[in-house]
Amino acid sequence: MKTILCYGDSNTYGYDPRDGSRYDHTVRWPAVMAKMLNAGASPEAPSPGGGPRPENGLFWVVEEGLNGRTTCLEDPIEGDKNGLRQLIPILRSHRPLDLVIVMLGSNDLKRRFNPTPYDISHGAQLVAKAILASETGPQDGKPTVLMVCPPPLIESPAFRQILDPGAVELSHKLSPCYAACARECGAAFFDAGSVVTSSPADGLHWEAEGHLAFAQAMAGQVRKLLG
Repeated sequence: MKTILCYGDSNTYGYDPRDGSRYDHTVRWPAVMAKMLNAGASPEAPSPGGGPRPENGLFWVVEEGLNGRTTCLEDPIEGDKNGLRQLIPILRSHRPLDLVIVMLGSNDLKRRFNPTPYDISHGAQLVAKAILASETGPQDGKPTVLMVCPPPLIESPAFRQILDPGAVELSHKLSPCYAACARECGAAFFDAGSVVTSSPADGLHWEAEGHLAFAQAMAGQVRKLLG
């Protein structure tokens, strides 16, 4: 049984850009990925969420998404959103972890943080490094870390009050920075923008089709990284 922790923000939580509600388990990418990974594994013992029970399946997927979560920044308005500060108790509560998928950085684009691509990507790297040093993998070793760059934003009036005026342009510069930071710290890398386009409804969050496409991509990454 392999355990995967999906550590992210509102796009891991499953924020619906149309009405601000939360997508259900049939749409959210971590749950959809779990179903794909466990397809054909003991189908006679389904769990309430629709996938195999952990004792019968191949992968146990933990959803850990929080609206507004940053990489390592204290939010003076929303509060209690620092992904690095929250990390270790979460890792320890779900150990042993075979893989941690980290997708953070979109909230670092907010104008109150005066962001740069360097700062955002290195904030994500701090989270990846903390996971690798956490001793929460099998036999107290290192979990495998997949560092995901969020897809670029698109123009929308929805979040103009809180996002930096150049946030869309800035978001397009993140992928090569994330890739370099992942190589530096020994994490795997994936560019979510290669398979997902942010919704025109708010420019930041994903449509159901985006969750499905990303779940398919992540299932492929999991099979590659964990065998």
